[in-house]
Amino acid sequence: MALAGRWPAAAFFYAVTAFLLQFFRDPERTPEGGSDTLVSPADGTVLSITEPPEAPAGARRRLSIFMSVFNCHVNRSPVDGRLSDYAYVRGRKEAAFADKASIENEQNRITLASPKGQVTFKQIAGALARRIVFYPRMGDELRRGQRIGLIKFGSRVDLFLPDDAEVLVARGDKLKAGQSAIARWGPAS
Repeated sequence: MALAGRWPAAAFFYAVTAFLLQFFRDPERTPEGGSDTLVSPADGTVLSITEPPEAPAGARRRLSIFMSVFNCHVNRSPVDGRLSDYAYVRGRKEAAFADKASIENEQNRITLASPKGQVTFKQIAGALARRIVFYPRMGDELRRGQRIGLIKFGSRVDLFLPDDAEVLVARGDKLKAGQSAIARWGPAS
């Protein structure tokens, strides 16, 4: 197109191609900390750490991570463990940064049975997200930092932190999936 004198069209297609290549990137990551450390399941910004009513027993705190369209959207396992429960829940596609997105939006709810206890997290679709992808099957053994899927275009991941875990991040912190240490299991685990 550029050779034919269609510079504006060529520039537009170049920009779209560059955006898609950036969006679907999948960098290698090495988890921080040892086996007692939970790593972030998503790239993004910590939206909040709250105690919502839908929290599972033994994990009252929900750490919400907002993934903008500029973040890498490959999700990773926060701990070593066996996939013990998985549920796809149909729902809305409201703004992922809204608190109600955790309950109302389309999502995958994933529970891993780790050597130290159960860990539950959710892949949540946002207003632009059109598809949530999850690779593992029930019973699969996952490694901390292992790729488990992705959410296409802007979304959120919620992780329910074990009650005895020490939180290592705060609201506004920037995280990298499979790398950033977000919590450490307590000595009782």
